[in-house]
Amino acid sequence: MRITTMLFTLAAAAIPALFAAQPALMPMPVKVQPAPGRLAVNANFVVETVGGANARLAPAVRAFLARVSRQTGVLYAPTPPAAADARRLVIDCAGGPEYPALGEDESYTLDVSDAEARIKAATAEGAIHGLATFAQWIQPGPDGFQVAGVHIEDRPRFPWRGLMLDVCRHWMPVEVVKRNLDAMAAVKLNVLHWHLSEDQGFRVESKRYPRLHQMGSDGDYYTQDQIREIVTYARDRAIRVIPEFDVPGHSGAWFPGYPELASTPGPFTLGGRGGSEMDPSKESTYAFLDGFIGEMAQLFPDPYYHIGGDEVNPRAWNQSESIQAFAREHGLKDAPAIQVYFNQRLLKIVQKYGKTMVGWDEILVPGLPTDAVIQSWRGQKSLSEAAAKGYRGILSWGYYLDHLSPASFHYAVDPLGGPDAANLTPEQTARIMGGEACMWAELVGPETVDSRIWPRTAAIAERLWSSRDITDDINSDVTKMDAMYSRLDPVSRNLEFTGAMHRAYYQPMLDRIAGGQPVGPLRVLADSIEALGLGTGRNGRPIGTMPLNRFVDACLPESELARSMELAARRFVANPAGDKDDGAMLRRQFAVWAANDALFQPLVENNKLLAEAAPLSKDLSALGEAGIKLLDYLTPPPATPSVVKPKKLSSKARKTELAEQQAAQAAKQDWLTKENAELARLAQPPRRGGSGGQSLPADVRLAAFRPVKVLADALVHK
Repeated sequence: MRITTMLFTLAAAAIPALFAAQPALMPMPVKVQPAPGRLAVNANFVVETVGGANARLAPAVRAFLARVSRQTGVLYAPTPPAAADARRLVIDCAGGPEYPALGEDESYTLDVSDAEARIKAATAEGAIHGLATFAQWIQPGPDGFQVAGVHIEDRPRFPWRGLMLDVCRHWMPVEVVKRNLDAMAAVKLNVLHWHLSEDQGFRVESKRYPRLHQMGSDGDYYTQDQIREIVTYARDRAIRVIPEFDVPGHSGAWFPGYPELASTPGPFTLGGRGGSEMDPSKESTYAFLDGFIGEMAQLFPDPYYHIGGDEVNPRAWNQSESIQAFAREHGLKDAPAIQVYFNQRLLKIVQKYGKTMVGWDEILVPGLPTDAVIQSWRGQKSLSEAAAKGYRGILSWGYYLDHLSPASFHYAVDPLGGPDAANLTPEQTARIMGGEACMWAELVGPETVDSRIWPRTAAIAERLWSSRDITDDINSDVTKMDAMYSRLDPVSRNLEFTGAMHRAYYQPMLDRIAGGQPVGPLRVLADSIEALGLGTGRNGRPIGTMPLNRFVDACLPESELARSMELAARRFVANPAGDKDDGAMLRRQFAVWAANDALFQPLVENNKLLAEAAPLSKDLSALGEAGIKLLDYLTPPPATPSVVKPKKLSSKARKTELAEQQAAQAAKQDWLTKENAELARLAQPPRRGGSGGQSLPADVRLAAFRPVKVLADALVHK
């Protein structure tokens, strides 16, 4: 098979080094060696596949071509180039199974020279990962886009590298799922954990039990044809799709259509408060689940099936006379024992259809068979304990994207981290299969979800793919964390070429909030802000019909501007006399902040969406003024020429001058004390609802305080 395509350049040094002038790779490969040669990226480049994987790779190559065309703007020739003009990328791949499989060989090698580029892999999945690396290293050269010579050897550290996507709290249409699958493939994630049922929505068409989607979805659900379409789309990007239908808790959307499944009599409405748990005492419950799981098993070919099992509220079971009588009859002493019984029955059903059961770590209680896979959201300790007891597991604690923690936090979390993992035997360690980033959807919708997933998930992807030694803990080596960010920023821009909307949504949302007024002052404020996530100071949980159109929804989880200014401030305080460029850049940005509130406040009048941000605008201007003043204090005065003799002062004049100096020093100290108190207020960890702490009606954090604090701390020690 021969398909027109394109290429990129590599000029990398040793893996731990910073790649300031070279393309950014993430995840970082196992081995990267520069090689001589350079291959042009133009209309004459072609992709050829050899081996047994032509059919499996054809869709992947088409997706690769589409991405690279967007990335370079190069259009392909309508007819294949002459052999003498062709620049080839050859994919040498034996094939592999029809669908990706856990534990298969995902390794690849990539070689680029003047003659050709070649990806070699044992499976289609390995070849697709090679294409992802290939695309990341495309960059402009003296003659247009190009690829430099390189030899890369690569393989994943963990076999399970996933993204959990909740489509229930807020609905995510097919195109949203697809574009995030494309972005997942770009950073070598290989599992889409699809959360498809919740109290707020049941999102899959069931032909056997049609009232599930008819009465449990408000009309927003995936047809079975769409499910098959997405499973195939994911397969062509080396991604497995694992469905989650949460039982026996978080199951409120099952009950409007089938109230007989519930532990309480109802009535039930979609998204209604109170909810219920499934009734574990009825044989009809297990018969229903048998029929449903059998139907879903035909839609999802992967051998893993997620049953949820988390946060089961025992109240309904404890208050039900029939369920308590059932528990006494079966020797079940409490609600956890009842759930073990339920899970044991469910496990047999799942196994009946050739599936392996996966559940959140609440299902790990005495009596659970070791066939089940444990997904830990409660911590590394929980994961290690499961491995020690013989269970396979995956980590999600530390990877909750809806908390809007910085990428540095996620990057420092390792599935094999923590003191408990250090005590595991090699056999027990092997049971920890990897991890999943989790995108719960209380606070996101189709417009904003990409910005909450990317680019931070790229850092998680590296943690799950690359060597553990690629970086140390954030607290022990900050420069390596800075190195991660130096790659994450260009990778974020590169992800746009996959179709991800994490950057494209930003300006239109600000335009909407500003209405017909100038958006510039709002953009200045938003660039210095970080949105707060669930459980980190954010107020409330919007329901599925509530618009996500507030200032916080437009703002990003991390401020690139604040981070770059913080780095510049660190460099400046290390050498205030010699670091002219950083000082000038900081002064310009502080001046923009200082002047912005006068431009922002007129926008607030009669604009409810901006009113909550008005206090933040005043704080930003105050920070700008403080930053300028701190630079003045820290910048050394110009040296007095040696030829100028100091003027002799009278005793009275010397006393006056000394008094003025002391007064100026006292004024500076008084101002610095007040400024540090203000910085402490802005740095205070937010609390939900603002109770007992900082009041944050806009549900955001003013990240602009950080570079100012670097300067203030330097002045304290000066």
